[in-house]
Amino acid sequence: MQNTMRPVLVLNASYEPIHIASARRALVLVIKGAAVIEEARDVMAHRDYPLPSVVRLRQYRRVPSRVQVLSRKNIYIRDGYACQYCGEVLPARDLTLDHVTPKSRGGLSRWENLVASCHKCNHTKGDRTPAEAGMTLRRVPRPLTIHTSRGMLRLAGHNEAAWRKYLYY
Repeated sequence: MQNTMRPVLVLNASYEPIHIASARRALVLVIKGAAVIEEARDVMAHRDYPLPSVVRLRQYRRVPSRVQVLSRKNIYIRDGYACQYCGEVLPARDLTLDHVTPKSRGGLSRWENLVASCHKCNHTKGDRTPAEAGMTLRRVPRPLTIHTSRGMLRLAGHNEAAWRKYLYY
């Protein structure tokens, strides 16, 4: 992975995790004076700057509570890229969206009615409800909230040891 595309945890001035940005974007924040490097990698991005792993904004920014957009990507993220019927974790290209209550029966495209599904399970379920198909959902589908978004940051931090103390493990 190119160094400037490595993920960087962005903290608010209060040390609250608010975002994951690319190292390139984080360096721009540091160079402009809008952020400071809290944790750095062992690689130099420039002769004057180490490649950041965690940056903190110098001034507190009020982060509005965002309503997460309903999208295929956000459904996959919410479901952990796992089929909600068989539990197999797959890349996005091998997943489909399944309407728990089929559209033909009035099921709407809403957070509570969409789940990630592998092709095999989606085909097996077909135009039936999970109960009619003899299948069970691993988790009840819910909207993505600020709490689940923070959970996503924690999941992303499993591979980044320097992030853990900022993600409240």
